[in-house]
Amino acid sequence: MGSDRLRVVVTRRLPEAVETRMTELFDVSLRESDDPMGREELAAAMRSADVLVPTLTDPIDASLLAQAGDRLKLIANYGAGVDHIDVHTARQRGIHVSNTPGVVTDDTADMTMALMLAVTRQIPQGLGVMQRAEWDGWAPTAFLGQRIGGRRLGILGMGRIGQAVARRATAFGMQVHYHNRKRLRPEIEEALEATYWESLDQMVSRVDVLSINCPHTPSTFHLINARRLKLMKPTAVIVNTSRGEVIDENALTRMLRAGEIAGAGLDVFERRREINPRLAELPNVVLLPHMGSATEEGRLEMGEKVIINIKTFDDGHRPPDLVVPAML
Repeated sequence: MGSDRLRVVVTRRLPEAVETRMTELFDVSLRESDDPMGREELAAAMRSADVLVPTLTDPIDASLLAQAGDRLKLIANYGAGVDHIDVHTARQRGIHVSNTPGVVTDDTADMTMALMLAVTRQIPQGLGVMQRAEWDGWAPTAFLGQRIGGRRLGILGMGRIGQAVARRATAFGMQVHYHNRKRLRPEIEEALEATYWESLDQMVSRVDVLSINCPHTPSTFHLINARRLKLMKPTAVIVNTSRGEVIDENALTRMLRAGEIAGAGLDVFERRREINPRLAELPNVVLLPHMGSATEEGRLEMGEKVIINIKTFDDGHRPPDLVVPAML
């Protein structure tokens, strides 16, 4: 390979088509196994690369960035969330950070609705009975759930994904309410038939379903804490396809066990892969292994965005999906 090609290190296995295209364009080091890199491996990769392509399983903090070589000029994240990267420190060290926003909007919104239906209609309970061959036949009072049509949905975070959830929820006949750092423009509110709440406390106390669709930032850490959870109706359901750190998971577990919240559908968790066993054993909870963006189409589009960001940077221009601290 020519010495003028960018040296790119990829930390996880990516779709084959994405890896093939990267190999055609760059001097790329691909990951042979699909295990996350350890800190030493990450540090070595950052010393040898012009461009690092990490994922959300790679915590890149200030101490790791301090070990980066002078070569490293771009961290082209494979994914929209960048809370695992110390963007401020990276920029101070002259390292740009890009991400892949927008491509998983519809996939994540679909999964939000799927979790909402799974929790309210007892889909896992029915599936379990069928898999265990325990079904005795239809009965008038078996597996009774609740309709979501006519229910109030509260959306925390009305960005791309929150708005996509709102459009789907309206089609299901739900009444959409939302809380956001900034109120939407009137024409967008009208199109989404959404009611804005400046007070998060007031919104969570009134909704039947609460959907978490905001990023994890210092200001959103445990935004849904024990106090706010206690404001919710005991018949309410909470769904999270965003970031686990937004909810105080221990408080949520206690309230679910006590019947103070009716149910939860979670695709993300506060301690990532370390799932609270007391949460996992609850019958009124649906847990998924961070599948919100897991479609073939979405993962390919994420890869295409990474490649465009790297290629644009290599051509001496600003990557189209550059992340700047002011955005966070």
